[in-house]
Amino acid sequence: MSDYRPTLIVPGLHGSGSGHWQTWWQRQDRAALRVEQDDWDTPDLDAWADKVHSAVKEAHGEVWIVAHSFGCLASLHVAQECAARISGLFLVAPADPDKFGVAARLPQALEIPSVFVASRSDPWLSFGKAQRWAEVLGSRFVDLGAAGHINVEAGYGAWQQGFDLFGGFRRDVEAARLCACVHS
Repeated sequence: MSDYRPTLIVPGLHGSGSGHWQTWWQRQDRAALRVEQDDWDTPDLDAWADKVHSAVKEAHGEVWIVAHSFGCLASLHVAQECAARISGLFLVAPADPDKFGVAARLPQALEIPSVFVASRSDPWLSFGKAQRWAEVLGSRFVDLGAAGHINVEAGYGAWQQGFDLFGGFRRDVEAARLCACVHS
């Protein structure tokens, strides 16, 4: 049996266009699956989370989730119900849940490994709030410096550094799982 776990790509508002790092990442992994929304322009937590939830359920076994902006909020909402099916969450430049009135609907801690990648100049989430939120979730925090919203407009197209960071995260999670199996 293969230990391969597919990656679900969960874009933010307006989707991730052809030049976006998520689209580039998807091209690097032919088995990666993009979670499509019916309406990319309306940030509706229930509708978006339903699409993420369906993608998790339709995948064979566990999945990795790579989310951006509002896609992070939808993914976090789903992680509350589907923790056993998610190997890890890689959250890049999450949108501020308070701006969308959904903070109370998101987890206060995660049962799964996660990385929270933030920017000191993100217009969608202040750096201090990003640090506090990552701490509450129990996520590993990555400070990219003044990186805007970590999207095409901020210069993040083929984002190799992020791709490598995600690869390292996956390896760390797999090593921890292997170690836990050996010691049990």
